[in-house]
Amino acid sequence: MKAYQVKTQGTCARQITFAIDDDGKLRDVKFLGGCPGNTAAVGKLVEGADAKHVADILRGNLCGARGTSCADQLAKGIDQALNA
Repeated sequence: MKAYQVKTQGTCARQITFAIDDDGKLRDVKFLGGCPGNTAAVGKLVEGADAKHVADILRGNLCGARGTSCADQLAKGIDQALNA
């Protein structure tokens, strides 16, 4: 399992940490900052899910006029991890 740390841009959350196990499943998704209830719920919902599938679902979700969201930033972080 490999752990990742993403510095977010344009969101209330400042950082996202997560791991992708050898089977491509997401583990231990945690947000630093942001809306605690929402970010904790996202982490619980994606736990054990296929990382690529999660990125496909969350990519492009926006928070108001920010042009991104915590979920979108997670998708971008997953994309970077999978393409590394």
